[in-house]
Amino acid sequence: MRLAHVRERHAPAGSHWRLAAALDPAASTWLDLEVARRRAVVRNPNLAHDSALHRVKVTTLDDHLGRGLRVAGLSELVEGFEPRGGEDDAVLDAEDLVFGPPVLSPPSFRDFYAFERHVRTMWERRGQDIPEAWFRLPIFYFSNTSELRGPGDPVWAPAGCEELDYELEVGALIDTPAVNLPAARGEEAIGGYFVLNDWSARDLQRDESTVRLGPAKGKDFSVSMGPWLVTPDELGDRLAPGSTGPDLRMTATVRTADGRVVETSRGTWSSAHHGFGAMVARASADVRLRPGDVLGSGTVGGGCLLEIREGTLDRYLEPGDEVTLEIERLGRLVTPVVARPPDA
Repeated sequence: MRLAHVRERHAPAGSHWRLAAALDPAASTWLDLEVARRRAVVRNPNLAHDSALHRVKVTTLDDHLGRGLRVAGLSELVEGFEPRGGEDDAVLDAEDLVFGPPVLSPPSFRDFYAFERHVRTMWERRGQDIPEAWFRLPIFYFSNTSELRGPGDPVWAPAGCEELDYELEVGALIDTPAVNLPAARGEEAIGGYFVLNDWSARDLQRDESTVRLGPAKGKDFSVSMGPWLVTPDELGDRLAPGSTGPDLRMTATVRTADGRVVETSRGTWSSAHHGFGAMVARASADVRLRPGDVLGSGTVGGGCLLEIREGTLDRYLEPGDEVTLEIERLGRLVTPVVARPPDA
């Protein structure tokens, strides 16, 4: 199942997001889950009393999780949907929609550091080996959740930054309370995955790192997510026994203002050293994870300009660029880079 927050492309300003599910493999049509819920209750009025899913209006995924319901439960609305002949107000055409972040207001965002190639490159640039602790512990930092961007939302470099960079990552959504989960059960707490871009201001980050604290302003100005959330059952056939993730391609391309398209990054999810089960175990140790919390995998090897700009784009990002991150089965996350607004 693929879920997304959507609204009509020409809807009035301030229109609310609606929660929808893809109806076909190409995600060209989407089901408005609130309309599907209402129809199900009309067919069987007992659902309004017997089913927590059907009792209350479906609004956003955040609200759904806040009522103690899990992501997978929404499949009941999809599987029970009966389309009407002709024009159907429950069925939405993707071309008429704008997509938002898969989760609108996550309580927290923990970003990990799970891919060895990326970590090794970073430490080699400092003339050092990867610390032994990295191989034992899934390391993460907390980032900001107030500057969340969805597909198509513009991003700009923060004040004082001349080295804006993307980071190609997998995002995961926690959809049930969890504390002290073992790694073998960690992925049970995940409701779905999505493409994540943890933007970086490399020059600010480099300056901050000299005091061994952070990252802070080099990271917290923006994070992009989308275009939709994909439930784990959609990925299982690409997951080999004992692997840290499904064997899915991860790529990044940059379209420059003059129309040049450069593939800058290519990697695989399965190359992660630490899987999401281990990440959930580390994140939930002695603390409660909450529904809506977001985890990031960290950058796939070669998944940022800091690692591979020489010979590809040969520079950091500039206004007029358009960055596309794509992960097989999770979709394409497209972001325009613009000049910093005067009132930002």
